[in-house]
Amino acid sequence: MITLHHCPQTRSMRSLWLLHELGIDFEVQTYPFDKTLRSPAYLEKSPAGRVPALELDRQAIFETGAITEILCERFSPDGMGRGVDHEDRAQWLIWVHFSETISQHTAALTQQHIALRDDAMRSPIVMKLEAARLGKCYAALEARLKGREYLLDSGFSAADVSVGQAVYMARFFAHLDGFDALADWYDRITQREGFKASLPGKDLLFSEAFFPAWDMPS
Repeated sequence: MITLHHCPQTRSMRSLWLLHELGIDFEVQTYPFDKTLRSPAYLEKSPAGRVPALELDRQAIFETGAITEILCERFSPDGMGRGVDHEDRAQWLIWVHFSETISQHTAALTQQHIALRDDAMRSPIVMKLEAARLGKCYAALEARLKGREYLLDSGFSAADVSVGQAVYMARFFAHLDGFDALADWYDRITQREGFKASLPGKDLLFSEAFFPAWDMPS
């Protein structure tokens, strides 16, 4: 049995969506976003105490990029994945891992807006810089998606899942206004049943639909 260790509205949603797209049997163990992830039992699966972790073939795998590559190579090398000889292989790898570029900025904003509970601890400069950096990521995606339905010329893949989940999270901090090709692509991929199945039900990490750049009170 495949087991995904998951927290709602985190990077592990990326692996959850992919598992649904693959159509394979798996189970999910859900954790709160708290010190539970620092327990000795969980650290054996993910030594930095992060999600996701995936148990496959009696082995614990962590890091979303690695999980994506392993799952695609094992279960869908020419469907959700792209084999080493495929003409889109390089682009597949680029965009699968570009999702982490987006996610690092979202993680910084999540820390500022959500993890830091005292306004005095927050940095308006960091918030504005990171939101602007998300805009740069959107611009890169907009350029790639103009004239394309998906990130790869060969069609939908785990690259769209990886980046799509990253954009799902980024939208809590930066709107897609002005990025028409990106917005159309996002609307298209989020109609998929795999995406809908990966959405959180309750125990949301994000209490608001949008967190604007924050100004220090005068």
